[in-house]
Amino acid sequence: MLLRHAKSGWDDPVSRDFDRPLNEKGKRAAHRVGAYLREHHIGFDHVVASPAIRVVETIEHLAEGAGETIAPSWDKRVYLASAVSLLDVIQEADNSHDSLLLVGHNPGLEDLVLMLVPDRPGDEARDQVEEKFPTASIAEISFPVDRWEDIRPNGGALSLFVRPRDLDPELGPDR
Repeated sequence: MLLRHAKSGWDDPVSRDFDRPLNEKGKRAAHRVGAYLREHHIGFDHVVASPAIRVVETIEHLAEGAGETIAPSWDKRVYLASAVSLLDVIQEADNSHDSLLLVGHNPGLEDLVLMLVPDRPGDEARDQVEEKFPTASIAEISFPVDRWEDIRPNGGALSLFVRPRDLDPELGPDR
């Protein structure tokens, strides 16, 4: 599963991009996505995440919505990583985990979905990702493999793509 951090506050006076926090809409969106995961009994065994402040806060609000404690493995390589670097992180995952949640940034996450899921006519979810992978959106990709290291480009099937606006129209793009 891939989760893009929620909407951050550009008007916050921080000296580094890494330190940018979520805005109020982002907090609501992450909480709502967490509630969606709880309502649909969607879980994960392990979380690997960028240590950027907006990702840390996204996970906090996601956990509140899901009603669970989430204890990620923080990995600096995920911060603003390319799709190829993110694939390396996935392929290094411990095989004792059946499902993994990777929380990070665009454009890497969007590019990763497009790399892992072949472009097939009529795949509406993939087409939506190709159009845009908005903040606080979550994608689930299934692979017919037993080991993380065997995940390859074009080897997955996009089984879920949920954007905050799909759950609450007020969480859609600002007008």
